[in-house]
Amino acid sequence: MTGFGLLKNPMHHLLAHQIDTCFANSAVPNGLGSLIDRIDQTYHAQDAAILELEKTQRKFRAMFESATDGIFQTSADGHYLACNPALASIYGYESPAELMASVGSVARQLYVEPGTRERFIRIMASEGRISGFEARIYRKDGSIIWITETAREVRDQAGALQYYEGFVADITARKAAEDALRESEERYALAMRGANDGLWDWNLRTGLIHFSLRWKDMVGCTEGEIGTLPEEWFNRVHPDDVEAVKIAIASHREGTSEHFEIEYRMRHADGFYRWMSARGTAVREASGRASRMAGSQSDITARKKSEAQLLRDALHDGLTGLPNRVLFTDRLERSISRVSRDVGHRFAVLFLDLDRFKVINDSLGHGAGDQLLIAFSKRLSDCLRPSDTVARLGGDEFTVLLEDPREPDDAAGVAERILSASRAPFMLNGHEVFVSTSIGIAVGSTEYTRPEDVIRDADTALYRAKALGKSRYQLFDAEMHLRAMAQMQIENDLRRAIDRGEFELYYQPILNIKQHQIRGFEALIRWRHPERGLIQPSEFISTAEETGLILPIGKWVLEEACRQTALWHAAFPNQRVDINVNLSGRQFSQTDLIEQVTRVLRQTGLAPKHLILEITESVVMDHPETAIAMLHGLKSLGVQLHIDDFGTGYSSLAYLQRFPVDTMKIDRSFINRMSHDSENAEIVRTIISLAHNLDMKVTAEGIETAAQLEHLGSLDCENAQGYFLSRPLTSSDATNMLKLPLTEAAA
Repeated sequence: MTGFGLLKNPMHHLLAHQIDTCFANSAVPNGLGSLIDRIDQTYHAQDAAILELEKTQRKFRAMFESATDGIFQTSADGHYLACNPALASIYGYESPAELMASVGSVARQLYVEPGTRERFIRIMASEGRISGFEARIYRKDGSIIWITETAREVRDQAGALQYYEGFVADITARKAAEDALRESEERYALAMRGANDGLWDWNLRTGLIHFSLRWKDMVGCTEGEIGTLPEEWFNRVHPDDVEAVKIAIASHREGTSEHFEIEYRMRHADGFYRWMSARGTAVREASGRASRMAGSQSDITARKKSEAQLLRDALHDGLTGLPNRVLFTDRLERSISRVSRDVGHRFAVLFLDLDRFKVINDSLGHGAGDQLLIAFSKRLSDCLRPSDTVARLGGDEFTVLLEDPREPDDAAGVAERILSASRAPFMLNGHEVFVSTSIGIAVGSTEYTRPEDVIRDADTALYRAKALGKSRYQLFDAEMHLRAMAQMQIENDLRRAIDRGEFELYYQPILNIKQHQIRGFEALIRWRHPERGLIQPSEFISTAEETGLILPIGKWVLEEACRQTALWHAAFPNQRVDINVNLSGRQFSQTDLIEQVTRVLRQTGLAPKHLILEITESVVMDHPETAIAMLHGLKSLGVQLHIDDFGTGYSSLAYLQRFPVDTMKIDRSFINRMSHDSENAEIVRTIISLAHNLDMKVTAEGIETAAQLEHLGSLDCENAQGYFLSRPLTSSDATNMLKLPLTEAAA
């Protein structure tokens, strides 16, 4: 080899070899310099190529080292030949050398699932390359990540496999996002399948709507029976509701409402309408324009039915199905408003109740009473026009609103029909029952501005009808209102009178006719009103009964009468003085009446035999069995019992003989007519005879003449009282009477 083989350039060995070859094959020409020039030119060309190659190698090495994706070369049997720092970092190692050393230079050791490397090799052998090969691998710290590989085979000119080379990317974050998305989609799908709501999604750009399967099922359709056009929705909405639905949607699309929400009726495949509730919201572009609306639809038919039933229950009577006070008042208010706008409009209100309805309940039971109310409400409705309203206010109280009666007397005509219809018998549990009704009528006018005023006046007229004898009707007039106002004033004053002690007792003497001497007094209450002066019982007792104020008033009467009588006994120890005290119906029905009487007798020190309790005939006959028990309880105290106003009520002889009563008091109405009517005189004689046969004494009330007193004496009547003998006296006047000799006191 020539000296050119010693050239310094790395490629000089190759160049020297070429020169040696040249000299070996050719004679050296005389122009050696020319040959050297050629050699030198060759040298410079090779040197430039080497420099360019090194430059390229440095460039690719920099790219290899700085790449963010992992780059690798592995042999066919899986040994790492090379890898870049990015691959080492992905796998959790500090450097490629550490990766290759730690893994044992075998790539298959990184895969989590067994057989992953074998699957990689099969694909590569089949296709010569692989793209997007996903696998889970172990990092240095033992954690697991997802990677994707893209690789190819590298073969020599003979086709023999040299190695694999490719790229690796960490897709753990992407996989987590995909898993979360898939879980969300599964959850959404499950929610759609399990939810009771139908879902809809409206692409406002394309105009197409997606309806969920549940939405379609709500209207009785299957998957393929409903398309994607808005008409599939709107054409099924009730004609009365469709415009409101479209307006609500448009309002939300335009941004004037925060949400789309509306209730409407929708036609089902069976032809009937269901109530639906739709809700939704819009997705808007940056400009604010709605590009999409999505929401849900719920079937609220059951709720609507329940609401309708609740509304009906709130406005109708549960027993009869008639409108109740709330609904009646609303319709009456409309009539009043119409009169204010049209003076030619008329209306009338009838207020009625059943006479003696309580007797039906007490005798046949509340079930029979309910049957009667139902049957009566049917008869009542049959007497009216469809435009009229009949309502049950409660108990046995009914009201009727007559709309625009043709004639002023039409209200009276309707009342007559109702009275006639009510008189026909009712069959209740096999019993034939007769009832009657009383009716009050208030005719509408421009003076009425409130429904309660009309009802009040009709009710006032009703009570007037009852006072005049029941089973009749009465038209309201201004005087009734004045009387009602006066009655209310009396009630208010009564309450104050109890607290202020404005009551006084007067005492009317009772004469023993045969002995011609005073046997005692009847205690009669008077009211010393601070403005009106002395008020008689007839003006306030009925009000006291209705309001329940009779209970504290009656208690005071009993205490005061017994206290005064005890004083007389102390002042006149040789004289017998009994005191008669009236018990009202409310007092007699008190369960603790016996205890009250016992306490008063003990507190006042009055001997029970000197107390006479008077109970009216009607009170004891309303509940005879209960009355018998109460009378026996009072009798056991040692007090005397009298039946007051005998002859004005209805008494059964079977009960009379069971009552432990000492004396009958004949009502003054029989005594007053006794001298002018032989029939009444005979009645008085019969009552006295009946009482004696029942081992009772008799006291006649209302004696106004000497002839009456003489006649009663001839009939063996024991006692008498009345204005002929004495008017009611103050306690001091009664005391003075007791001071007189017996003959003078009785004169």
